[in-house]
Parts: sequence; C-alpha cells; structure tokens
Amino acid sequence: MSGSVRETVGTDLRATAERGAAELGPDATAQDLLAWAATTFGDRLIVASNMQDAVLIDLAHRAKPDVEVLFLETGYHFAETIGTRDAVDAAYPELTIVNARARQSVPEQDAEFGAELFAREPDRCCALRKVTPLQDTLAGYDAWVTGVRRVEAPTRATTPLITYDDKFGLVKINPIAAWSDDDMDRYIADRGVLVNPLVDAGYPSIGCAPCTAKPQPGEDPRSGRWAGRAKTECGLHGS
Repeated sequence: MSGSVRETVGTDLRATAERGAAELGPDATAQDLLAWAATTFGDRLIVASNMQDAVLIDLAHRAKPDVEVLFLETGYHFAETIGTRDAVDAAYPELTIVNARARQSVPEQDAEFGAELFAREPDRCCALRKVTPLQDTLAGYDAWVTGVRRVEAPTRATTPLITYDDKFGLVKINPIAAWSDDDMDRYIADRGVLVNPLVDAGYPSIGCAPCTAKPQPGEDPRSGRWAGRAKTECGLHGS
C-alpha cells in the first residue's frame, strides 16, 4: 500500500471512529459497541484476548459468531493460559483464533540478544514479542477490540469506548472499558464464561510467566506485572 493510499485509509478510519463515538455516546453498552463494530467493519474486525477470561470473546461472539480472535503467542505464556486458549477454541468453534507470533522464536531471540532478555530489557522484549507481532497482524484489519478496563490501573482510567489508534493505524473499540469487577463477575456467572484458572489462584492480571507475579494485598490488579519495576504497560495500550 502506497503512502498516499495508507494516509487516505487512516483519515477515513479516524472519521469512522469519531462518528461512531458521537453516535453511540459515552454510555453505550458493550453489546451496542460490538454490534456497531461488527456491522461497520465485518471481516476487517479482530478481537484481542490475553486469555485471562473469555468475557470479551463471548460478547463478540454474540455479535459476530465467526469473529477472529487475536492471541499474542509470545513463547513465554503460562501453561494455563495456553490451555484457556485451546478451551476457547473448542467452546466457540465458529470463531478463528489468530496466533500472532514474533518474527524470531525464543531461541533465536536468545541467540541474538542473550538469554532472559525479559529480565534485563523488558521493554525491548515486549517490543519484540508483543508490539511488533501485534502491529504485523493488525495491518490486515481496520479495527480491533480490546478488553481494557478503566478500573485496572491509573494508566487506563480515561480509556475511551471508541477511538482512532494512532500507534497501530486503525479503529480501537473498548466495549467493557466502563465495567467494574462486579460487572465482570456477574457476566461470568450468568453466562458460564471460561476463566483462566490462574485467576482463582491469585493472579488478577496475567501476562508472560516470567514477568507476572501475584499482587500484594490492596494493590491494583496490574501491580504484579513487572513487579519491582516502574514499567506498568507492555506497549500495546500505553507506555
């Protein structure tokens, strides 16, 4: 795609995001947002999931049964997370899971940068194993749906429902941004939604195994991510 065509597409998608946000308003329900996304973008829509639970997947499946689900296969996941992904694949046979992988395998990355890059340079590791694969995958879509919620961390407190994602160049929809923990628990109970077993084991925010710990009592759910560092985001939704 030439630069001029890409810029035109970006301008059109930005206008679409602005129009959708204005039409649906700040109090739109998750169902309304996903119905709009499915109608507006069709097969150019993808839903991102870290397989902590299948709430977002279940919601999106109700709006578009054959929706594509993006999973960042970093090579460092807990076995329970891979198991949850596989269980989701079995429970929702109409959808397609898109496993986004890094350009290098973990052994190839170790050979170039040294073992355990995540411990020495976590930002670079996230860039290589999360940000770049996501960017590569999202290039084939016009919109992506995420499960970011405002209550998860101060860095997410102002998350909009619909926006244009400048970093990745497409529309970003956050249908459960306004949901509380109680909202999540209620939906899971009412719908019998799959949940990663690590959640009940005390991990309210699950990322790569080497970089995820149980939060201390009273701390926000994401405090167990890169514990002991100032880093709070992997670069997908913030700095």
